[in-house]
Amino acid sequence: MWKEEDNKLKRSFEFKDFVEAFGFMSKVAIVAEKMNHHPHMSNTYNTVSFELSTHDAGNKVTDKDHKLAKEIDKLADIH
Repeated sequence: MWKEEDNKLKRSFEFKDFVEAFGFMSKVAIVAEKMNHHPHMSNTYNTVSFELSTHDAGNKVTDKDHKLAKEIDKLADIH
């Protein structure tokens, strides 16, 4: 589940290996670009972590972040 902390929505996803995790990041990148809302995401081996906030709103969590989080969740359910 997403956790709101320090004016960010945070969540990590674990995959079977690095290739699957990196593929997930690529899918998120395509969705984020279409939404024009780009997350901070990082990858360590099989784990992808996100921190979402809206720069234009003073780095606070907004509806844009919640919408992107829902889209990320949908992509994660595919795996």
